[in-house]
Amino acid sequence: MNKPRLAAAILALALLGCQQPTRTAPGESTAWDAFVGTFLDEHAAILPNWAAGIGRHEFDGMLPDFSRAGIQRRIDHAHASRDRALAFDGASLSTAQRFERDNLVAELDDELFWLEDGARPWTNPAFYAFALDPNVYVDREYAPLAQRMRAYSAWARGMPRALAEARANLRSPMPRSYVQLARGVFGGLAGFLEKDVPGVFAPVRDPWLREEFEASNAAAAKAVREFDAWLATQEAAATDAYAMGTDKFLRMLRATEQIDMPLARLKEMGERDLERNLDALAAACSRFAPGQGIEACVAKMKARKPEEGPVAAAGKQLRELRAFVVARGVVTIPGPEIADVRPAPPYRRWNAAYLDVPGPYEKGLVSTFRIAPPDPKWSAAEQAAYIPGVRDLLFYSVHEVWPGHFLQHQYSDRAPSRVGRLFRSYAFSEGWAHYSEEMMWEMGLADGDPEVHVAQLVNALWRDVRYLSAIGLHTGGMTIAQSEAMFREKAFLDPGNARQQAARGTFDPGYGNYTLGKLMIRKLRDD
Repeated sequence: MNKPRLAAAILALALLGCQQPTRTAPGESTAWDAFVGTFLDEHAAILPNWAAGIGRHEFDGMLPDFSRAGIQRRIDHAHASRDRALAFDGASLSTAQRFERDNLVAELDDELFWLEDGARPWTNPAFYAFALDPNVYVDREYAPLAQRMRAYSAWARGMPRALAEARANLRSPMPRSYVQLARGVFGGLAGFLEKDVPGVFAPVRDPWLREEFEASNAAAAKAVREFDAWLATQEAAATDAYAMGTDKFLRMLRATEQIDMPLARLKEMGERDLERNLDALAAACSRFAPGQGIEACVAKMKARKPEEGPVAAAGKQLRELRAFVVARGVVTIPGPEIADVRPAPPYRRWNAAYLDVPGPYEKGLVSTFRIAPPDPKWSAAEQAAYIPGVRDLLFYSVHEVWPGHFLQHQYSDRAPSRVGRLFRSYAFSEGWAHYSEEMMWEMGLADGDPEVHVAQLVNALWRDVRYLSAIGLHTGGMTIAQSEAMFREKAFLDPGNARQQAARGTFDPGYGNYTLGKLMIRKLRDD
């Protein structure tokens, strides 16, 4: 475990228990602060979709340059910025500025790994799928609807060009799981543009804005449909060549999280945590479902579905969890921000749940905890099994909102460092959210109810299997079918979730960071 990202975890954990320090002028470099401001402006110009998402709305409607030359400019800028940051002598910077410099360099190392060593622009259509999300204009009420509609129309006008550039960049054949994920995203996005977006902007009656919107939205939907159709032609030649290999997998951990450990040690850590949680599950099941066996015990917990549906049930859980955090003094809540719960849009249903958080430049906006409904193409039994049980859902709510991602965002949005506000470690972000599930049980959530403990442990096993699948899929010759079987046998996932999670491991090899980050935080706590 190594340097700036681990140090970021230590600092942020400290901040969770106290007021944040204010920066002091003595010993600080004005040149460094100027450099950070320049870098952020340049980064926003290169990635205007990111800039709009964090609340810099002067970049509304703009899309990145996905041409080969545009991607090379992004790479060149990251290298140049890294060199400029390292040129600042540590002796000329305050302690806070040295930390900020190391944090920025770590972020640039992460970006450069995926652009160069990871080759995402050339091999993975998800590189484009996740960048071409209209959510900020459609769902985030940062401005009057007419203003957002104008920005959306500009975004939509850029989609045919962006998708043409993506198609020119992607090399065939691609891994089958990459193509299937992208088809789900782009197919869902096309339907969303055709069916959902017009209703969002229907109240805007200005004839010029409506004409502009209808033409640009139709062109965008057509371009997305055509891109999805092109992806369909790639399926026949698609391969199972998703594995990074041991050397690249370890380079990924060093570049993206500054973890420098032997593979055998990493694997042993995950296996030990899996066994710890399986043993704890056996003990919890002996209380919740005595004599029934672990599989029957977990099935009993999952069988009690929320009568009002998962979205409404999660909304109630968020209120109860916040009250628990306050009453038990789990952590200080730094502000009045709130999160609501809604279904995930059609193009974001490849994972069970996620949190959509306004950027730090936004003020007074609501975050949204999104829950994915089951795929209607699945059998009725698989759709029913995909809906989480009441207690299972409770730990989705803990992870995403109280005191997981949402609370962590409240603190990071108040960080004195601009770099700290805008960039986050995958391992610390997901590690904290996952750690908080176990922490809440330890703090007395549900007063020792063994059904709740079963749910907490099943969620922990889910992340343990992600960790071991990431290692297996990319370094150990594990197949997607073998990963799926491990999710079902060791984490007791339903078939739909197991398929999604096994496939995710091929295109998101960092998803072991949930358990890795949790283990890092547990080690800090033990120390």
